[in-house]
Amino acid sequence: MPAPTHTRPHPATRVGADGRLPWWALALPTLAFVALLVLILNPSDAQAATGDPVITHLLERVQQLTTR
Repeated sequence: MPAPTHTRPHPATRVGADGRLPWWALALPTLAFVALLVLILNPSDAQAATGDPVITHLLERVQQLTTR
């Protein structure tokens, strides 16, 4: 005589605590990909940012101190 099988009414497909990704988990990588793709397709629009020399000097100094 076969034993009765019990099935769950809803399959357990939970991933992590919530089971769903937040909206930004897909939106931010997509936005970054599109921005990089636009820069690759039209590199003439990608210009180096001109910063204040004091900030540039400070960042170079921090880099020098961290590489010692």
